[in-house]
Amino acid sequence: MNVSTRVEHPSDAPATRRVHMAAFPGPDEADLVDALRRDGSWLPALSLVAVDERELVVGHVLLTRLEVGDAAGLALAPVAVAPEWQRKGVGVLLVRAALAAAAEAGEKLVVVLGDPDYYGRFGFAPATDHEVTGPFEVPGEYFQAFPLPAYDGSPKGHCRYPAPFGGV
Repeated sequence: MNVSTRVEHPSDAPATRRVHMAAFPGPDEADLVDALRRDGSWLPALSLVAVDERELVVGHVLLTRLEVGDAAGLALAPVAVAPEWQRKGVGVLLVRAALAAAAEAGEKLVVVLGDPDYYGRFGFAPATDHEVTGPFEVPGEYFQAFPLPAYDGSPKGHCRYPAPFGGV
């Protein structure tokens, strides 16, 4: 696998949308990314792409700002990999790169709604372990949190996602 990650450039937006459209059964995730780009929660340095040796975008991961209690945190969503690149470690590469970028930026906490077996390999655990709750009615192990090196026990509390997530 000859894939690397980098910060998404504005010119990558059409290719990123194509990856999301190919990776998911409908347009919801691609539309969410487009809506988040227009939202105040968008953090350009935390939108990363995976590119092959020709610089073709083959995957995308996004961290956006959300509120946790009365403080700031990050939401990991969505993660997409082009079908021909799935099950080759691209998703793992993207998530690790996103968490490293968030840590380097001094962020404290990342939350995700997803498969605990998949996200557990990165160190995510039930968000309630960190006194964080989410707006989703799902079994507790699916709403997870990952404390970054700057985490000092805060933020904690109820998560409020950016408005574009309400449309998914």
